[in-house]
Amino acid sequence: MRIDIITCVPDLLHSFFSHSILKRAQQAGHAEIVVHDLRQYSTNKHRTIDDYAFGGGAGMVMQVEPIARCIRDLQSRHEYDEVIYLTPDGERLNQGIVNQLSLKGNLIMLCGHYKGVDQRVRDLFVTRELSIGDYVLSGGELGAAVLVDSIVRLIPGVLNDETSALTDSFQDNLLAPPVYSRPADFEGSKVPDILLSGHEAKIEDWRYEQALIRTRTRRPDLLD
Repeated sequence: MRIDIITCVPDLLHSFFSHSILKRAQQAGHAEIVVHDLRQYSTNKHRTIDDYAFGGGAGMVMQVEPIARCIRDLQSRHEYDEVIYLTPDGERLNQGIVNQLSLKGNLIMLCGHYKGVDQRVRDLFVTRELSIGDYVLSGGELGAAVLVDSIVRLIPGVLNDETSALTDSFQDNLLAPPVYSRPADFEGSKVPDILLSGHEAKIEDWRYEQALIRTRTRRPDLLD
């Protein structure tokens, strides 16, 4: 999978993709993540990519022309399944959407900034709009980082144990059950005996029951 991210503040993203699982995924050739500085596609000497909004009002708007040049340049060299715009008024991201996107080929992610992008960008180029939650950030970069991380970890070969992702929260509309590690007894707080029994079927039953209890308590909406 190739993921191209369009942003006016690329330095916000470089560090995030240079560590841990995302770094290993790129080194192993499972994913290619490329960050593009939108200002490189500006044609004026000041490299501006925003302007005042028609009709007045507070805040600046990202212009259509630099974004169009960037997207068209990328599309002339690669085939893409989606052009995703990270925006607070987009479809709220969930595990089902992440699962779908992990099966795609190449993706473009556009990070909004200021008051957002010119509506014509959304009308002419964007194929999907996503939000990571009902709140507003200074830009779409953190949303893009979250989206990339959630997608790339599902690509086969990225995680050492591929079954790990299948038991994460939300995969079956359930939250993950409690997990424990050594020591078995910490200051009198002990690991449940069932997890030490070695009986795989009973352990799985216990984990499923605990996942149901946790989901019913914390996120009953998922069970609906």
